[in-house]
Formats: sequence, structure tokens, C-alpha cells
Amino acid sequence: MKLEIRAFNKQDWASVSKIYAEGIATGVATFETEAPSFNVWDNKFIKQCRLVAEVNSKVVGFAVLSQVSKREVYKGVAEVTVYVAANERGKGIGKRLLETLVIESEKKGFWTLQAGIFSANKASIELHKKCGFRVVGIREKIGKRDGKWHDNHFLERRSNKVGYK
Repeated sequence: MKLEIRAFNKQDWASVSKIYAEGIATGVATFETEAPSFNVWDNKFIKQCRLVAEVNSKVVGFAVLSQVSKREVYKGVAEVTVYVAANERGKGIGKRLLETLVIESEKKGFWTLQAGIFSANKASIELHKKCGFRVVGIREKIGKRDGKWHDNHFLERRSNKVGYK
């Protein structure tokens, strides 16, 4: 398997949208119920630090950041989003994406990355822990999807290269 992590470009959208839809279909990846249009997605995620994973020149995953607040004091804090195609999960692609996203985010001055992950999504929680995130809390019944309440693990990763020391 030849895995390459590279910057996202607009031509990747069809693949990214399909992968996002596969994640949505699991019922434990997001409270979204359908993949958005490119314009909605493009406005939701920070323009820098958008990554895709390719295996043999085919996009099989993506990782992006979203702003947690427009307030200046939070300019170095972002929420991570990582998705891997259904048939490529469990092969280390998500870990490589997240590790690369951490490195790229630090280059851009982010000192804290956070993630809200459905408590039922054990694989994603473990992936984040392997990449230096820690659970800082569990938000009980934070949202309802398809008539079912879900808890969310709230995780964060503090940079030891950017921000306060």
C-alpha cells in the first residue's frame, strides 16, 4: 500500500464528499445527516491544514480543522475532523492523517486541537488518544440523532511547540 498525505484541492471534493457520506451513514461519526454541498463544507472548515490521504492515487480519507470561535483569544484553537473510506478503515490511514494534521496545525500556530467524538465511536476515541489527545470530559446526551440521544467524549491535544510553555 503506497500511502501519501497531501493538501486537499477542490478536485478532491467528489471523493471527500463520498467518504463524508460513508461516515455519516455509520450513525456515530457526526450529527450531520447528509453530506453538505462543497460551498457549505468549504465555509465550515479552515482553509489551511486541509489534508487528504491517497492510496495508489485514490483519495481514501481526509482531515480538516474548524474554528471553535471567532474571538481573537481562541485563534490557536481548532476542532479536528478525520474521516477514512469504509473499505480502508483499520489500516493506519486515520492515524497518519491525524499525525500529519497535528504537525501542519502547529506550523500554522495552533496550540490546542479538540475533538468531540460520539462515545460509541471507540475506534475514533482510541485513534485520537494514540495521537496525543486526552479525554477532558464526557458531554452526556449532548445531541439527538435519528431519535436517539448521544454522549460525546470531549478530547484535546495541547501543543508542546506552540503557545504557552
